Amino acid sequence: MKAIELIERDRIASHLSVAVFVDMQNIYYGAKNTLKKKVDFQRLLELGVRGRKLYRAIAYLVNLDRVNQDSFIYVLKNLGYEVKLKEPKKFYSWDKIEYKADWDMGIAIDAIAMAENGKIDVVVLMSGDGDFVDLINFLKAKGIKVEVISFRAITAKELIQAANEYIDLGEMGDYIVLEEKEDENHGNSSRSISG
Repeated sequence: MKAIELIERDRIASHLSVAVFVDMQNIYYGAKNTLKKKVDFQRLLELGVRGRKLYRAIAYLVNLDRVNQDSFIYVLKNLGYEVKLKEPKKFYSWDKIEYKADWDMGIAIDAIAMAENGKIDVVVLMSGDGDFVDLINFLKAKGIKVEVISFRAITAKELIQAANEYIDLGEMGDYIVLEEKEDENHGNSSRSISG
């Protein structure tokens, strides 16, 4: 099913309240490796909400060394995302330093808190991480519909099976990629985040 068809299908459920949780590293690298393009995060949010009532959309980011993400965070906030930023932890392993920063616990805690307050009907989890299976089962036991939206190539099979609905972003590439537009005056390529 195409993105536009999904959006139209779910407009009849406009009374449902949706919370969207985006594992940004997972989505970013999935798009980079699968589509070889950048994601239009406005379109991604539209795909997650699909005409229903947005309760909250949270983008979980890792604060990368020497990468200024201020303008990206500004864009996300203007699109309606709440942004949470985490510092990576350093681990020393013999002759190298490894960094680890995942948002699994943060996403789970936020989703459970929203489920407990009774204000959401649907959770949209944008991640392919199999660690979320227990969270999905918990939310479903609370009567919340859980949709997983991710790139199938980097998504755990058990996560797909646990979800009420699964949407493969690899099949939505024509809708979610950031369009490159030619600058008529200078022949330069510029990115558009407009829908």
